[in-house]
Amino acid sequence: MIKKIISMPKIFSSTKDIGLPPGTICVPVKPPQEKVRITVFDYTESYVTENELKDIEECFCLRDKASITWINIDGVHDCDLIQKIDAHFNIHPLILEDIVAVNQRPKFDDFEQYMFIAMKMIYWGKETNAVESEQVSLIIGPNYVISFQEKPGDVFEGIRERLRTGKGRVRKMGADYLGYCLLDAVVDNYFLVLEKFDDQVEELDEQIKTEANGGVSRDLHVLKRNLIFLKKQVWPLRELLAAVLRSESRLVKKSTHIYFRDLYDHTVQVVDTIETFREMMAGMNDVYLSMISHRMNEVMKVLTMFASIFIPLTFIAGVYGMNFSYMPELNWKWGYFLALGIMAFVAAGMLVYFKRKKWF
Repeated sequence: MIKKIISMPKIFSSTKDIGLPPGTICVPVKPPQEKVRITVFDYTESYVTENELKDIEECFCLRDKASITWINIDGVHDCDLIQKIDAHFNIHPLILEDIVAVNQRPKFDDFEQYMFIAMKMIYWGKETNAVESEQVSLIIGPNYVISFQEKPGDVFEGIRERLRTGKGRVRKMGADYLGYCLLDAVVDNYFLVLEKFDDQVEELDEQIKTEANGGVSRDLHVLKRNLIFLKKQVWPLRELLAAVLRSESRLVKKSTHIYFRDLYDHTVQVVDTIETFREMMAGMNDVYLSMISHRMNEVMKVLTMFASIFIPLTFIAGVYGMNFSYMPELNWKWGYFLALGIMAFVAAGMLVYFKRKKWF
């Protein structure tokens, strides 16, 4: 039995208020208790600075510098902060609405001054042993990247470490390459989640072979819903990356296009893996139903065998149970034992016959 089955995410959910004008920033009625955290990396090939800011306005002076700036914001419930970003970077109100409404379908919008990308960061919760997700929104400009996350904690620590140490190409390339790195980190983490799914599927497959019960059906259902949830997030991501490659935006240099093509291939691989898992689980469900049917047939076969044995025994007992005054064997001394002997012989003979027929 799978000890801790993954939880079932909602296939559809929305926090968007109905009836409000387009571009309205909808802050949750009960915003999270965590304070918005703002971290900034400003770097070139020769230097890098890392700071945690108290106010978003402290980083506005970096916009016109020749360096590359990465502004990461953990928390999208601060309306004043969002308005300040809008005022300084001139972000379209509909984009700000998509950033705050965290149940967006993965999407890509290409503006002249910047590109907007929204996607789901999916990871495996260590404490919950379940699939968890949060929306990540990226605004990629000529020399800056602004990333928005729902809460602290992400999969970008490897990128931060490369920025600090100068390893790899990230400090030698532009903002478009930094945006690619962030997307690549999210997609790479999909593979880690799929590895966890693979373990769950293998464990469930062994469970089906050894113990087919009602709990298996529920576990299959939970895994299937999680795979549907993953497909819902990854399938549009493939379209998103294809749109980036087709956009011919001046913000994405030719030298970075090949990296986005490689990322597109990784996304296709994730989609294919999800489809493979779904086919495997469909097969496992068929095997489970077949085993349940086989077990029921085995039970019915045993019951039928016992019923077949007792039919002639019941007939014999019924004949000698009739209360007629004149029956030849009623007054015979050994009649009772002869009747029992005949019953035993008939039962043994039928068992031998069933055995030769390999019915049990």
